[in-house]
This record gives sequence, structure tokens and C-alpha cells, in this order.
Amino acid sequence: MSAASDGGPPVRFTVEPTAGNHFAWMNTRMALERTFMAWLRTAVSLIGFGFTIVQFFQRLKGMEAANGRTMRAETPRDLGLALIATGVAALVISSFQYRRMLRYLGSGPFKAIALEADHPIRTPVFVAAIVLMFIGVAAFVSVFFRFG
Repeated sequence: MSAASDGGPPVRFTVEPTAGNHFAWMNTRMALERTFMAWLRTAVSLIGFGFTIVQFFQRLKGMEAANGRTMRAETPRDLGLALIATGVAALVISSFQYRRMLRYLGSGPFKAIALEADHPIRTPVFVAAIVLMFIGVAAFVSVFFRFG
């Protein structure tokens, strides 16, 4: 490893601005988008399923159990809150990692082949994640205070 000429961190590698390197960069960027969208799908499922569990068991509250056993009244609410919180936490963690990787793919040695080096964070999928975080927090607050 050699030190950078401007006194910065050591240069690990150089990227030649060729068509092959550019398409490899694009492939990596699209893989990052697909992974983040998979996290979004998972978070939507967790938040939706948590909210549905609370609603479903709230409607069944008045019915008697067939075997004579009843569950605690707080159990569906607690499970629903846990699923909603897990979905929101997954969104927060995956969003931070997504932003970090976008910055990396637009910095340093990749500037010669990167498409969005100036504004790497402005993507539609990131905006969707932010909106979904607000929806998840609203669902959590709704369940927490309505069925508390």
C-alpha cells in the first residue's frame, strides 16, 4: 500500500474509467438497491402483520375460547407492538447501511465511473423508506395508546 500524494489515507486500489468497470459499478449499485428493497418488503410485512394481529385479536376479544382457556388481554397487543417495532428498527438499520454504501460507491476511487457522485443519497427508494418509517411509528403509537 502506498500513501496518497495529498497526505490522505493510503490508496488501496485505483479504478480505471472503462466500460467494463462502469458496468460492474452499475451492477453493484443495482444489487445494493435490490437488497434495500428486500429490507423494505420485510419491514412492510412486519409492520402490517403486527398491526393485523392486534386488530384481529381485538375483534375476537368477546368470544369464548373453545377449550375454556383464555389468553391474557395484553398478549396480542404486546406481540403486535414487538413486530411493528422490529419492522421500524429494520428500516432504520438498513437505511443507515444503505446510505453508507451509497456514499462509498460515489467517493474516492469510484468518482471516475460513478453516476451520482454529487448527490448519492437522493433516491426514490430512500424516500419510500423514510415514509414507511413514519407509517410504522404512527402504527406503533396508535396500537400503544388505543389498546393500552
